[in-house]
Order: sequence, then C-alpha cells, then structure tokens
Amino acid sequence: MSPDIPNPKEDDEMRGVFSHEEQHADDDDLSSKLNSRLKLKLDLFILPLISLVYFFAQMGRSDLANSKVAGLSEELNLSPRDYSNAATMLLVAYVVFQLPGTLLIKQIGPARQFAGAMIIWGAITAATVAIHNKGELFALRFLIGAAEAFVQGGALRGDLSFWYQYRELATRGAIFYSMSTLAGAFNGLIAYGIDKDMDGLRGWRAWRWIFLVEGIMPCVAAFFVLFLLPASPETLKFGFTAEEKELAIRRSRQAHNTSEAKLEVKKVPLVLLSLHFWLLLGIACCGHFCVGSMSNFLPAIIEGFGYTSVNTQLFSVIVYACACVGVLFWAKVADRTNARGLTLAASTCGAIVGYALLLGIENDQGRFGATCLVAFSVYPSIVLQLSWAAMSFIGYTRRGSSLAFMNVFSQLFAICGTQAYSDPPYYRMGNASALGLSCVSLILSLVLRWYFILLNGRKVQQQFTAEATAQRQKGLEELGDKHPGEQKIRSTF
Repeated sequence: MSPDIPNPKEDDEMRGVFSHEEQHADDDDLSSKLNSRLKLKLDLFILPLISLVYFFAQMGRSDLANSKVAGLSEELNLSPRDYSNAATMLLVAYVVFQLPGTLLIKQIGPARQFAGAMIIWGAITAATVAIHNKGELFALRFLIGAAEAFVQGGALRGDLSFWYQYRELATRGAIFYSMSTLAGAFNGLIAYGIDKDMDGLRGWRAWRWIFLVEGIMPCVAAFFVLFLLPASPETLKFGFTAEEKELAIRRSRQAHNTSEAKLEVKKVPLVLLSLHFWLLLGIACCGHFCVGSMSNFLPAIIEGFGYTSVNTQLFSVIVYACACVGVLFWAKVADRTNARGLTLAASTCGAIVGYALLLGIENDQGRFGATCLVAFSVYPSIVLQLSWAAMSFIGYTRRGSSLAFMNVFSQLFAICGTQAYSDPPYYRMGNASALGLSCVSLILSLVLRWYFILLNGRKVQQQFTAEATAQRQKGLEELGDKHPGEQKIRSTF
C-alpha cells in the first residue's frame, strides 16, 4: 500500500495510542495534584504533631543548662563536675531505654507512647522544684531521660518514615529536628523572662520557676498528641479523603513500610554485621558528642564570654537561631542534590573551622561568632545522618534496630561530651575533642559515600544473575536493603 494513502487500521491504532498517551498524561496530572494535596495535609496536620513531641522533649533536655545560670548550681552548691554528672544522668537513661523505646512503638502505638512519655517527664520536671541536693537532682534527671527515650528514636523511626518518601525525608526530618534548636531558643526566652522578673518570687530562685513552667507545658500538649496523631497511614481518618488515604498507604509502602510488618527479635542484632551500619554509627557518635555538649553547656559557655546571667539567656537564643537555619539549609541541600555524604561533609567543614576558632582566639565577640558557626554546622549532622540511615536500611526490624542501636551507642559519646566540658571558662578540652571528632566525621562521610557507590554498582551488575533471581522471590522484610528486586533498592549517597 502506498504511504500516501491512509490505512484505516493504522489510523485507528494511532488514535488509540494518542488517546492512551493523553489519558496517561491526564492521570499523571491528577496523581501529581493528589500527591501535592496529600503532602500539604501531612505537612499541616501530621508533621506539626510529631514535631511538637520532639520540641518538648528537647526543652526537657536543655532546661538544665538554663537553670544552671539561673541559680541552680549556686543554691545546690554544684561543682562543674557535679553539673556534668547531672547532665550525664539523663543520657545514661537514654542508653538504657532507647532500644525498647524505638522498637516497641508499633506495639504501643505512636500516640499512646508519645503522650504517655510527655506526661511522665513533664510531671517529673515539675517535681524538680522540690529538690534540695544534688542526689535528688541526679535521680530526677535519670527518670526524665528514661521517659524521653521513648520519644527520641521513636519519632523519626516510628512516624516520619511512615508518612514521607525518601526524597522528602531529610527536609521533613530537618523541620522535625529543628525543634531542638527552637526548643533551646524558647528555653532561653522563658529563662530570660523568669530570671529577669521572677527570681526570688515567693521565695523561689529563678531555676525552680523554670522547671515548674517547663514541666506543665508537655503535660498539657500530650492530650493533643493522644487524640489527634494517627498510628499509621492505614488509620487516617479526620481531614483526609479515601483517595488521599489510599495514596498515603501506597507512598508508605514505596518507602518500604507495611502495617503488617512485625518486630522479629531474632533479626535485631543482624544489622551489626553490616559495614555501613558501623560507618553511619561513627558519624552519629561524632555528631552527638558535639550536639550533646552544646545543648547542655551553651549558656555556661556564653556566660564565660563575660555576659550577665540574664543576658546569657538572651544570647543563647541567637546561637539556637543559627542552628535552626543550619538544619533547614543543609537538609534542603541534601534533598535537592541527593548527595547525602557530600552534604554531610560540607556541613562538617564549618564545625571544624568554628571549633578551631574557639581554641585559637580569646576575644569574646570572636568566640561568640565562632559558637554561632559551630551551631550552624553541628546541629544539621544529626538529621542528615539519621535520614541517611532511615533510607539505607529497609524493613521494619532492620531499620528500627539500626536507628535504635545508633541512638544507644551515640548517646555514650554524648555522655563523653558532657564530661569533657568541665574546665570553664574556655572549655579547651571539650572544644579540642569536638574538633578532632568533627575531622573524623568528615572522613567517615566521604568513606561511606564511596562505599555506597561501590555497593550500588555491584547491585546493578548482579541484578539479573541466577542468585539475584532466586533472592527476588523473597520479601523485603526478609532481605531488607540487600534485596535485588525490581525496585532497585539502593542506598543513596
């Protein structure tokens, strides 16, 4: 048949093809609009609730630092070592209770676990007004840490990774984790107002009022979490259509989550056999040393620059504001570029410069600027390595156990951080240790990036071997991130 003469059959087929493509484009357009609408609702309803939990947890962690310069050390006659030990007790409780707090979240339910923890640590924080010696302070800080351990690992592992896909996790994780910086700033503002206007009121020093106010707030907020936070996409109800709920479930499964997955205790220690777990753990340990010491000693460090107690509380707000900007900025870079290792390495470079300046200069204004640079650089490391780990370990048990172990071991380094900062006013031993660990973190970030590139290349090469075909018959929960399936499960770098 001449090409100039139209063929009715071909014409019908072409119309069918174009019709299919147009329909596919329409479906994609509708899907894109639905996805955008769902993400907006998650950002407006789910993310704020999860972030609220972490906000109050971080307030409970850093209120000791503000209380120290508001008369706590003076009234209880605490030495620098006593204060370090008080800060350490909370972290010891983290280490003891972090693993069950992370792994049991599915059995207890996020809303019940988070709300219960908030009420417990809020009540204990408020009860701190009644203490009269360092032994009582140590005991209460341990109990507060035990309650907060059921939030620290659980919120990122148990909720964020259920609602957001990998490419969205670092930015949302940054918003979530920026609550630690906002909590520090909020603590500073509260402490500033109390120290300025309430010190001595009803015979109480300012630090007792700080603990009372900051103990009541999480108890009240707990009820909002209890009644409004859904356990998983499958339990979405208020404010979401059936279509949005179905999409939320699909998105969660694309991120390798299923509501049917259960904790398999025998598989918990298997993550310890993965090299990339230990590399991520090394990065986490370095980051928690720096962040833990800063959150517990920032007001004391600033007071060492020569500021009054009241002004110290106010200046701590500026440092935390720099930390908040850093968390959001570096997480956005990580999500935009998907270069997790390079982003982590770049942010760590700022910390190295900041700590070097703190060691090398004695000018108060210069040291304050260096502290702002350190805060801008070290706080992002936690959310960057946690989101990197969450997308590098697949399966409920494997991902949960990896994050729990990382939190447990890294808190040991946070304890070391609280002990290292015991030589005021320059804290040279602590800053030197943080500088060295920042250099280690930089090296490990680049090594891990290289290792993931190696693993990804090997997975591509072995994608269609007989062994891969056999493994493809097994489930994600069984093989985790080693699965060679069609979804090309690979670690990002």
